[in-house]
Amino acid sequence: MGVAVAIGAALDLGGRERRLGPDDLVVSKTDSKGIIRYVNSTFCRISGFAEHELLGRPHNVVRHPFMPAVIFRGMWRSLKAREEVFVYVVNRCKNGDHYWVLAHVTPTIAPGGEIVGHHSTRRAPPGGVPREVIELYRELSSLEGEAPSRRAGMERAAPRLETALAPWNGDLSAWTMTLAGGTPR
Repeated sequence: MGVAVAIGAALDLGGRERRLGPDDLVVSKTDSKGIIRYVNSTFCRISGFAEHELLGRPHNVVRHPFMPAVIFRGMWRSLKAREEVFVYVVNRCKNGDHYWVLAHVTPTIAPGGEIVGHHSTRRAPPGGVPREVIELYRELSSLEGEAPSRRAGMERAAPRLETALAPWNGDLSAWTMTLAGGTPR
């Protein structure tokens, strides 16, 4: 398991870092396209958005620009394959502050088998955010930022992500859970 770092000292993400308490759960539900249909009060408190400002908006309203798009592409692939996903995420608050979470995202499947939405529960990363996460995300973000488009950036960063995840057979959740001190699937 990696060494956790004080994020503020390791990386300037703008604004102040907000931290979830050990018992805080940030919960949201979206439709199949990622449009927010439900948020709990903890989500509103930590993000600084009122409920009415979140409902009906794409979940990426809280996406921090440091977060590599290629990570989200991998998450969406897993969800479309009806798999749960565990991933470290840094989000941006309404006022420009940021907060890190360990996210658990699952597809919501209707009785007929259709994916009709997603449910995400996020908590404070146990022990902080591992240095490996920060270093990989920094590298992926840099690779993406050097490309002329978002799609080209993801294509440019994908081989680096594949290399990083190779010991976990390309499984982002297994990598995440190993670093979080949990049991890989």
